[in-house]
Amino acid sequence: MNPVLRILDTYYGSLVPWLNQRSLDIVLLLMRIVVGSVFFMSALTKVDGFALADSTIFLFRHEYDLPLIPPALAAYLATFAELSLSLLLWSGLATRLAALGLFIMTLVIEIFVYPEAWVTHGLWAACLLTLLLRGPGKVSLDCLIQHLYRPRQHLEK
Repeated sequence: MNPVLRILDTYYGSLVPWLNQRSLDIVLLLMRIVVGSVFFMSALTKVDGFALADSTIFLFRHEYDLPLIPPALAAYLATFAELSLSLLLWSGLATRLAALGLFIMTLVIEIFVYPEAWVTHGLWAACLLTLLLRGPGKVSLDCLIQHLYRPRQHLEK
């Protein structure tokens, strides 16, 4: 058999089908941990104890300068979102909603704050969209809740 055909046969006939049958659970967990960490660590730079750091308001007023929203409000909302949505991603609770929230935040950062960082934001977006479309995987509270939850059968017609 031709060596090129043997390689193609091995790749498309054996390896690809085998890989397609593997679970994405570990990959989804890794995405949740890594992307959640990016946003959580960002939030930690915005706080001083249990309050917003003075530098955070300064950054939102002078560097980030988002349209349509006052800088102080944007600072509080961004910090709260980064902290809470990261924790949801890590736990795998309401994962799709958390991923959607962080995806929207990523779009805002890309469009209004750091458009030159499109490669980094693209990686975040790809992970977040994967979590949005595929869910958190089996190692998550979402999976546990879904397993325990039984939809109510409506007896009324």
